[in-house]
Amino acid sequence: MTSVTTAPSPQNLQGMVTKPWKHSTMVAGVPWKNLVGTASGTFNVEACSRFYDVSQMGAVSTKGVSIVPWEGNPTPRTAETPAGTVNSVGLQNPGLDHYLANDLPILKRMGANVITNVAGHSDEDYIRVVERLADKPCDMLEINVSCPNVSHGGMSVGTDVNALHHLISQLRGITDKPMIVKLSPNVTDIVSIAKAAVDAGADALSLINTLVGMRIDTRTGKPILANVTGGVSGPCIFPIALGFVWRVRRALPDIPIIGIGGISSGDNALEYLYAGANAVEVGAAALLDPIAPLRIARELDDLLDTRPELAEKLAEGRTW
Repeated sequence: MTSVTTAPSPQNLQGMVTKPWKHSTMVAGVPWKNLVGTASGTFNVEACSRFYDVSQMGAVSTKGVSIVPWEGNPTPRTAETPAGTVNSVGLQNPGLDHYLANDLPILKRMGANVITNVAGHSDEDYIRVVERLADKPCDMLEINVSCPNVSHGGMSVGTDVNALHHLISQLRGITDKPMIVKLSPNVTDIVSIAKAAVDAGADALSLINTLVGMRIDTRTGKPILANVTGGVSGPCIFPIALGFVWRVRRALPDIPIIGIGGISSGDNALEYLYAGANAVEVGAAALLDPIAPLRIARELDDLLDTRPELAEKLAEGRTW
């Protein structure tokens, strides 16, 4: 995803961090100080906090957390593609114990609004993580049933209406925390998947996760990624993701939606709000420019000044 980025001047960066927010939103009863969060898989508290105050984001969605440490997939795991990237990291993470002892306490001390992204290879994996999080200070849970880069769980659950309904029903029975279900675009009918999640007890939906794709090295004729296929993200998926949000909003007018996919500017984020999202998350853009989530939040905050009717609806948890 070749691009030229210009680092903000110290004065501009200071302004991005310290200026009061003018517009807020509400997702499943949880207030966000602005309408932009960080997308799971692209946010690391240690790395991102070197560049900006992460508590300034509307919310931060952590990398997927599993009950035990996962090594992820073999390398190479990433490749560039026109206007985007394709990756097969495979939800590498140090496990729930590490998260509870390190990342979550750090994020809460910073004052961040925390969405813990929950990953698993089986229903039992998801249940064990959610049970352990029940009395922990994360603000929301995001159930990742859409990662295309794990062999069990992940997308295999999120593309099956019955399996998804069964899993979310079980999780609803063991937690009162606001529960977001992150949906896969790699389905024929996303509306039926969204309805299954909501019927089972989801409080909100986030969409979309990455689309399955691949690259081939023409010098060897072989796939670039060791896992052969991976998840495509970046500006190339922006209109696709926007269409998914619009379709789900038309079918489910009341469920809070977080729009994700290819956002690289405040204007991109504004399109998601008009499509029916209550908030957005920035992912791939942060891989090129670590400041991108905060920059986009500031751009959107200014754009909403000229859309007072839209801003008022979103602040009250309603949508366009």
